[in-house]
Amino acid sequence: MNILYSFNKKGREAEYWTHEISLASDHEYKFIPFNHGELLDPKLYVRAQILDDLYFNRDKQLMHLYNEFESALNKYKIDAVVVDNRFPYHPDYLRKIKAYKVLRTTDGPVAAYDRDLAFLHAYDHVLYHSPAYSPDMGMEEKLRYCGARRVDFWPLAVFDALYDKGRSETSLFSQKRDIDLIFIGAQHLNKMPLLADVKRAFGRRFYLYGVTTLKRNIYFNIKFRLPGWIRSVPFTKYVSLYQRTKIGINVHNRGKYTVGNYRLFDLAANGVMQISDGGEYLQSFYDVGSEIVSYDSSRELINKISYYLSHEDERLNIAINSYRRVMRDHRLKTRMRDLGKLISKGINNF
Repeated sequence: MNILYSFNKKGREAEYWTHEISLASDHEYKFIPFNHGELLDPKLYVRAQILDDLYFNRDKQLMHLYNEFESALNKYKIDAVVVDNRFPYHPDYLRKIKAYKVLRTTDGPVAAYDRDLAFLHAYDHVLYHSPAYSPDMGMEEKLRYCGARRVDFWPLAVFDALYDKGRSETSLFSQKRDIDLIFIGAQHLNKMPLLADVKRAFGRRFYLYGVTTLKRNIYFNIKFRLPGWIRSVPFTKYVSLYQRTKIGINVHNRGKYTVGNYRLFDLAANGVMQISDGGEYLQSFYDVGSEIVSYDSSRELINKISYYLSHEDERLNIAINSYRRVMRDHRLKTRMRDLGKLISKGINNF
């Protein structure tokens, strides 16, 4: 089966997405990467209504993307298409595409009404990366309520580029780790109160990096009374920083209702013991207590960080367990194999 994987990435991310998606192919499933972000800037269709305007006006760049997309479908004799993250294919355009069409949601409820839900009717199959949605219902129920014909849980995973594939478990866990605590992620407004609390509690022991701007840093320090400056860091530095770290914290934009980001797997793959929000949904990815530790408030998080920094054997045991779980279940190659099976089953029941 030939599966076209359409995504939007740039720079170093684009390189390893392209390489590793292709590398996941085997005798049963051939994955063809197609970076639609290189053909049309995702900022131009960040919301469904904006894409509708582009399509109505037959925007030249959009039409060029569609021509290249169709050329790839024909060239590789594509059986199924997976579209990930930012969706450039207008539902009315997709009506003429004969391949089995799969929508992969990754931003969950934060972007659901800007992107995901507007496109459900155009796809034969919807994959969601987290079982959480809101206090009212889970993600599967929400998707079905909105009319999705077939839905499956398909989590994110760790790319080989985001950990040191060549290192043995013994080598990874015997090295000295001189960073007590770390967070690397986007400086979203919803995350700032918790990050400020943790930074005040641990000071220089807490390494805080993020996708940020000067304006956001100024706001962060004025609003929360100088907790610290958040520095940007390139993807190429993630692995070396994580491999120096004892504990990594994970915080999602809407707490447990958006649990399931890439950090959930990147930390574990680099031997970092992880403390994460996620509530009852965290159990969908790890065994809570033995492979990961959960928290529900900044005070609980601070207390647990202090505990595990002073109980090295317990911290190390959880880190090893989570590393083994990721290597067994949450690598991209494994996840892509699962994708092929889900699509095969979907086509057979179509």
